[in-house]
Parts: sequence; structure tokens; C-alpha cells
Amino acid sequence: MDKKPFFISTAIPYVNAKPHIGFALELVQADTIARHQRILRGGENVFFLSGTDENAIKNVQAAEALGEKTLSFVKNTGDVFVELVSKLHISTNDFIKTAQDPRHKAGAQKLWNACKKEDIYKKSYKGLYCIGCEEYKTEKELINGECEEHPGKKVEVVEEENYFFRLSSYQKQLEELIESDTIAIIPLTRKNEALAFIRGGLEDFSISRSNARAKNWGIPVPADMTQMMYVWFDALSNYINALGYADESEQYKKFWVEGETMHLIGKGINRFHTIYWPAMLLSAGVPLPKKVMIHGYIVSGGVKMSKSLGNVIDPLLMIEEYGADAVRYALLRHIPTFEDGDFTREKMKEIYNADLVNGVGNLLSRVMKMASTHGVSNSGHTVVYEQEREFDQLLANHHLSIAITKINECVALADEFIQAHEPYKLVKTDPEKAKEYIKESLADLDRIAKMLEVVMPETSAKIFECLKENKMPETPLFPRKD
Repeated sequence: MDKKPFFISTAIPYVNAKPHIGFALELVQADTIARHQRILRGGENVFFLSGTDENAIKNVQAAEALGEKTLSFVKNTGDVFVELVSKLHISTNDFIKTAQDPRHKAGAQKLWNACKKEDIYKKSYKGLYCIGCEEYKTEKELINGECEEHPGKKVEVVEEENYFFRLSSYQKQLEELIESDTIAIIPLTRKNEALAFIRGGLEDFSISRSNARAKNWGIPVPADMTQMMYVWFDALSNYINALGYADESEQYKKFWVEGETMHLIGKGINRFHTIYWPAMLLSAGVPLPKKVMIHGYIVSGGVKMSKSLGNVIDPLLMIEEYGADAVRYALLRHIPTFEDGDFTREKMKEIYNADLVNGVGNLLSRVMKMASTHGVSNSGHTVVYEQEREFDQLLANHHLSIAITKINECVALADEFIQAHEPYKLVKTDPEKAKEYIKESLADLDRIAKMLEVVMPETSAKIFECLKENKMPETPLFPRKD
């Protein structure tokens, strides 16, 4: 068992709207990795962080549109994200809220003050601003005056005096860190994307907003009460603030300074995590993250999800209809880990019936019926299948969607074994041999339940309970959806 501490975080989404299925994907991906690492390292050596980004201007605008005060709005919407974490059985160690947690304000201001004085300067600036990204854009980044990430919304022309961070000073150092995998970016396509952005020339970026434009919402710039921190400067610091960076806690030292650190994010915020964040940490003299894993987007019917198109999927409604483990499985197995994947309500139903009802659900019923009828008990599995080894290796390398195919292969092999030997018939002519075969089938269930622990924890627990009690499940593991 590897005893070195391991830290993993999701990105922290804006709370201007309820969580979407893309954040659910990120949660279950990170949770699967965290659960696997706890098996490898022990629970006390793994720290899993998620949270919400409450300080964005777009959150203020969303509150104003509803006629609500910003603080009450972010609290109420943020509670829905906490509910999603709970209902998806996400095993976070902490969940940080950037406007409500005093650790965050203290840590963000400490990081600002820790940056080299020559790296932060003030100047007047005029630029094209995308509210959706909370970022200034250059003309070459726009398509018909619109941000690629937020089509249909024109960028705004903004002119004001702000503080800037001297990102340009870190161009060569960042390129070397990423090229050498000192900051490992996976997959390779995202590493190359970050390197291409760096080699295109890094420009200094604004790290504050006037109080007027921020509408007095956010974290004040230290020693300048006329400015609020740029949301990305404060938001990125959540990763160390939740660990106790402000007071240099033992937890911060254990997991961030001495541990293996990993961010799991979506492809749209690659540069913030692989370029801006490391540069800020270099300036402040804070250790860098060791790895950044980047997933793609979920599209629906080949089209990016959009409220205006009506193709947005509410993960909480999906959980209510199919159960948490079924949603976890569908997202992990059928969305490629590192690429965009298509997901619709129709596809969810198809996956549920084909993979779960007819797969592990049917296998559990078949095996436990034979075992309970003929008094055969589980004695565990001693032979390790090649699929189990491959499953662990794929998980270690974060190839989650491929790893789950190994569980499916074990289910298929278990079904084939029953079909080949037909113990339910053999019991009439050779009961002892039939019982040996049933015991083999119980061992197959045992290995499948073990593999499912990190992917579908509730399902795994139910299978183990049936094996322990040597009984049929009281209700179908996955009731069929017609």
C-alpha cells in the first residue's frame, strides 16, 4: 500500500444556475479515482475536495434577474450542488463555498500578498470581456464577435483601471514545467494545447475588477478597497485554502506540500489551471500541482447542451428516476474519459436496461436463486482474473470508461459460465458438481462486487449483503424501465 498522501479536486462551478450533467460527470470521475486511491493508500491518506465558485459577476447578474440579494441567491443555489454531491454518493472530504467560507477569503488575500511585488501592477485597460468565461478575450479568440465557449452572446467592451499579473515573466518556466511533465497534463492533446498557448506568447492578465463593475461582490484586493479580486484569482486558490493554506496547517503541509496533487477539470478551463494557476503559485512560492486531468464535454444529440435548445439534462431528476449508481455507471462507462460524449434521456434508458438490468442485475438474481435454493455459500474468490488486473491498471492511469468494460467482461464471463455448465439442471443428476459450479458463480459475483466498490458503491454493498446472507435480493437490483 502506497502511504504517500494524495489530493484530488474537482473544479468549482459557478452557482448562477443549477448543476448540469457535466458537473455530475466530473464528480463521479473524481470520486472513482478518490475511492480507488483510498484502497491503494488508506483512507486517511486521501483528501477529495469539491466546492462552488460564488464570487463571479455572473452570479450577481443571475441574482439581480430574480430580484434576490446575491448572498441569499448563492446560498440557495449552492445548496443544490451540495444535494447533488450527496445524492450521487460522492465521498468528498470537504466542500468549499468561496463567498461563505472564511478560510477562502484569508487564503486568497494571503496568496495575493505572497506574490512577488514586481509581478502585480496597476494600469488602465480596454478589452473584450466574456461574462460566461469571466475572462478578457482577444480578437483572434472570437468567432463573429462571440466566445467559442458561449456562442450567441456577444462579448462586452470594458475599460477601467485594474491590477495585472505579469504572466509574461513565466513563459519559459511554464513551458519547461509542462514539457517535462513536472506538471503532468493528461491527455496528451490537452498538454499540447497548453504548450501551444504558451508558445503563442503569454500576455499579462487582469486580476482585479473595480468595485462598481463587481457590484461590491467578491474578495477585496488587500490594501485597495476600490478593487475586488478577479474571480479566477480568488477561485483557483480554493484548492489550497480548503486545506488550511492561510495558517499553514498540518493538513495543508501533508496534502499540498508533501503529497501527490491532482486537479480534475473540464477542457474549457485548461489554461486557467495549467498556465495561470501555476504562474501565480510560482510567484507566491507555493508548491505546484503535480497533475491536471482534463475531460471533455457532454453533448446531447450531437449538440452542446443549452437551455435555449431545451436539451439540458438535470442530473438530480436522472438520479430520482434511475438511482445514483445507474447514473454513475452511465456517465463513467458511456462518456469517453478524455473526449466529448453524447448523452440523452433516451440513451440513459437504453444503457440502464441493456447494461444493468440485463447485466449485473440479472446475474445477481440468477446466482443467488441457485445458491439460496441449494444451500451453497460464498467463500470469496481466490483466483484473480486478467480483467481484474487490467481494471486496476486502467484505474491507476485514469482510463475510467475503458476500466469499466473490464467489469462488463467479468459479468459476461460469469453468464457464459452458467450457460456452459447449467448447474440449475446438473443439480438433478450430479448435485455435488452442480454445487461446485454454483460456488464458482458466487466467486464471480464476489469479484464483480469488489470491482464495483469504486464505481457503484451502493450496488457493490447490496451484492455483498446478498452474498453474506446467502439470499436473493428483496427487490431487483435494477428494476426494468419500460
